[in-house]
Amino acid sequence: MNLQLGRLLGCVLLLSSVSFYACAGDTTSVNKHNSADDVVLKLPEGFTAKVFAEGLGHTRHIAVNTNGDVYVKLSNLKDGKGIYRLRDTNGDGIADNITGFGNIKGTGIAIKNGYLYFSSDEEVFRYKLDGNNNIINPDKPEKIVTGLLSRHEHEAKAIALDNSGNLYVNIGAYSNACQVSDRQKGSPGMKPCPILDSAAGIWKFSADKLNQTYGDGVRYATGLRNVVGLNWNTATNSLFVMQHGRDQLHDLFPNLYDAKQSAELPAECMYELHQGSNCGWPYIYYDEFQHKKILAPEYGGDGKITAGEDAQDPVYAFPGHLAPNGLLFYTGNQFPQKYKNGAFIAFHGSWNRAPEPQKGYLVAFLPFKDGKPSGDWEIFADNFSGSPELTASGRAKHRPCGLAQGPDGSIYVTDDSKGTVWKISYIAK
Repeated sequence: MNLQLGRLLGCVLLLSSVSFYACAGDTTSVNKHNSADDVVLKLPEGFTAKVFAEGLGHTRHIAVNTNGDVYVKLSNLKDGKGIYRLRDTNGDGIADNITGFGNIKGTGIAIKNGYLYFSSDEEVFRYKLDGNNNIINPDKPEKIVTGLLSRHEHEAKAIALDNSGNLYVNIGAYSNACQVSDRQKGSPGMKPCPILDSAAGIWKFSADKLNQTYGDGVRYATGLRNVVGLNWNTATNSLFVMQHGRDQLHDLFPNLYDAKQSAELPAECMYELHQGSNCGWPYIYYDEFQHKKILAPEYGGDGKITAGEDAQDPVYAFPGHLAPNGLLFYTGNQFPQKYKNGAFIAFHGSWNRAPEPQKGYLVAFLPFKDGKPSGDWEIFADNFSGSPELTASGRAKHRPCGLAQGPDGSIYVTDDSKGTVWKISYIAK
């Protein structure tokens, strides 16, 4: 097919090392010869996707520098490296200069004020970038925080930075619901929950002070079971997070919840946080169908009793067990106006909705107006799994994890199953 014929057919041919076709009037961007398992990403009309890089291993969060360099953090080392820099030197939308460095695995990564910040499960580090946007001393990162709590459940340390020199770190709960015996049928909840003293919240540190310890941090927000997706919203000057809701309502309390309720509850919630915020875990969960905070069964709830007067409401509630792993507020000018300042969320996908079909493995969009959600969420990018059947069975080929915005206004999405990075762009008519 030549370009002229493509135009006659109402399609745009994008030439790269893998060939893409995006047809006007179609909601699908088709990857004709995609080496990433022939996955065809479904996108709104006018959007296209390219495989920017692939085969990188367990790519978690992602950051893009002002010159367009893309940095991805790996949860397991690849060829002994924990971070990869992806550089597109010829402007074709595909990384052709790929460099690995550092031997620390983890999840979090961010760029701020000439530094590349990144985390392991127990520490936060940074590298200085020079005037040519290269890492200074790649074998000797500066240590910002050490000794963060990690007990091998919800241990990933997602990070975000504000514009006032502060670093925010998720400390996930090492428990599902703070039971006396974790994930054991009928076990009651501990009250007060001792986990809240040292985890299940967001801790704040100085972004510029070296060798801080866990004890130097300030607990910024509490009552959050686990946060992997978080982002500083410059439009509201506040921190937004996506909580992973608790599991196994039916398995642990079969006399109170049936399997369908357990598959759909609780909601995956978005919160806007401020100093002292309390989101209620483990004592409550949010029911998106009743639109209420419900007392957890470990603390005497029956699925109907409301509670949590001292806990804030979410700003938005998504369906349960989709596993939100990435959050990005769009500030670019490339996408249509409806996306400006709205939120993109990468849903990693469920494992615990059986006997209902598994769901997720997509990137969602939530419109915002005046700093608040202004409509219903919608699916923005879909079919990372490869097919509806693979989604339903939980055997997804790719699982979205990290999100970042490039200087041209495109967005990047990572997949931590096979190490694929997509670049999604809008082609104006």
